[in-house]
Amino acid sequence: MLVSGRRKLLSALLQAQKGPFQPSRDMRLVQFQAPHLAEPHLGLESENGGGVVDLNAFDPALPKTMMQFLEQGEATLSVARRAMNAQLPVLPRSQVTFLAPVTRPDKVVCVGMNYADHCKEQNVPVPKEPIIFSKFASSIVGPYDEVILPPESKEVDWEVELAVIIGKKGKHIQTTDAMAHVAGFTVAHDVSARDWQMRRNGKQWLLGKTFDTFCPLGPALVTRDSIADPHNLKICCRVNGEVVQSSNTNQMVFKTEELIAWVSQFVTLYPGDIILTGTPPGVGVFRKPPVFLKKGDEVQCEIEELGVIVNKVV
Repeated sequence: MLVSGRRKLLSALLQAQKGPFQPSRDMRLVQFQAPHLAEPHLGLESENGGGVVDLNAFDPALPKTMMQFLEQGEATLSVARRAMNAQLPVLPRSQVTFLAPVTRPDKVVCVGMNYADHCKEQNVPVPKEPIIFSKFASSIVGPYDEVILPPESKEVDWEVELAVIIGKKGKHIQTTDAMAHVAGFTVAHDVSARDWQMRRNGKQWLLGKTFDTFCPLGPALVTRDSIADPHNLKICCRVNGEVVQSSNTNQMVFKTEELIAWVSQFVTLYPGDIILTGTPPGVGVFRKPPVFLKKGDEVQCEIEELGVIVNKVV
């Protein structure tokens, strides 16, 4: 996954933004690298598809990872708000490399069969309780990184998903309190090896879901208060420019609050933990005949207000 290749892809997709950062209502937190920086930094995306403000340059006392930023809670968020309201220089998008907004979380929790229209596609009943599985954190890559086809699988599939990022530790969280534990939302691509998910490994889903590079995330962590209604957002996936999934998060069977309450019965949720909330219909395995990803394909996952991630299959 060459940095130069990602930059070229970004340049082709999006016009680089220049000039001072114009404050907006949306807080779009990112992790990024740039040639002049010795290590990754935290930043603010000036707008959906815009350039990046270096938060660590604004306040060198800020942590340089999103995990530490989230762990410090309101103290670091208040610094980011001040940066939003200052006239700060913007690094053109073409000059930065976006990382996943969260890397190395304690856990990546996933939800299966969580769109009513996806259940209809499979001709199966809507679940009475959330179906929970997981991916390993090592599967996470950035929003424009490559997805590597593993030689062990011949049936790699796409799944666009809304991802919830936890901002506050909690156990046995009540539904009414759940949103207070959410830092924000981002776009996820739940890449899935269907042969391993559906036929191998005793039909346990884990191995088919967690090959390296099977969890692209980004481009930004859009904070909870920046989204009017996370359960009324258009969500779509395109493969080589063709729309293959198109739905709305209002089709989710179990909403964010219910999922957080359910999962926190079993495990403590920590800042940076990620919950992938399920995918809409249109995945390759249920097409007639089935269609799977191949070398050279390009997958775009997009969610209204959150942005678009673009991953080349290699």
